Amino acid sequence: MPHTHEHDSEPAPFLVENIGLLPKGRALDVAMGSGRNAIYLARLGFDVEGIDISAEAVEQSRQAAKQAGVTIKAVVADLEGDYSIEPGAYDVIICFNYLQRNLFPQIKAGLRPGGMAVYETYIVDQARFGKPSNPDFLLRHNELLDMFRDFRVLRYREGVIEPFKAIASIVAQKV
Repeated sequence: MPHTHEHDSEPAPFLVENIGLLPKGRALDVAMGSGRNAIYLARLGFDVEGIDISAEAVEQSRQAAKQAGVTIKAVVADLEGDYSIEPGAYDVIICFNYLQRNLFPQIKAGLRPGGMAVYETYIVDQARFGKPSNPDFLLRHNELLDMFRDFRVLRYREGVIEPFKAIASIVAQKV
């Protein structure tokens, strides 16, 4: 399997592998970057919103969506600032390669009953491979699983999944 980088246009493999679990409807991509996952969802008929702090990334995502022939609502917002996720508004909320612990309650509240969270980011073991190495941005062992204790966990994995990539990934349903 080719090594993927954040700026690739390919959607995250974990999202693709688990797409069949996700209810069609309104989706939010938190810290969307250049929009690879948001555009993938839009292509499949989801009504997608994406947010990112980088105006450049949001502009890239808009261009990429246009090229892909899909529409996404792309918003520049500071997740650590005054932005907040609308409660009970989404069928799916995804977040890849971003960790802000105080967002978890908002992500959970943002889902409708039956809605799904898909979350994947680096764990502490990543530090030995280089970046990211700041523990503020790395999940502890089982932390992601613990965050979704009150949800129904449908998929979970954690560990070194390819050379130099130590991550945790979850698909969890709001009951």
